[in-house]
Amino acid sequence: MSDFRSRSKPPRIGASRVGAPTAALEAALGGTSADPIRRAMWLDALDRRLVPLLPPTLAPHARLANVDGSRLVFLVDSPIWHARLRLSAGVLLDAARSIGLDVSDIVVRTSTRPLRPEVDAGRARTTPPSPVARAALKAALASLQSGEDGDERK
Repeated sequence: MSDFRSRSKPPRIGASRVGAPTAALEAALGGTSADPIRRAMWLDALDRRLVPLLPPTLAPHARLANVDGSRLVFLVDSPIWHARLRLSAGVLLDAARSIGLDVSDIVVRTSTRPLRPEVDAGRARTTPPSPVARAALKAALASLQSGEDGDERK
């Protein structure tokens, strides 16, 4: 008869076990497929350093998209922000050079989508209530008002 228990030695401390769960980021960053992820994380960190240097009205509408050789590529969400970002090019180039990037030009592209959905979520428009919801609200208010009148009579 065979014994169902494994007769192998217990795993060493710190040794990798097959089937043990790994953190998603660690798994994504391990191997040859990690280069695009690392680059995206680097660009995001660079974006977080450069965009706050822009004027407060422009910053929510601009995002660093790429570093292409000696050019910083920015995305904006309308043509007016395109022009304003070009006016701030000197500040961005100086800041990029101060953190070690060898850049000499800024390219600005205009997007048709919002760049930072979390900013637009704060400005979400409310929709007016439907006629059914209005009628239910009126009925609820009327029942509250009639209940108050009944308490005063006692």
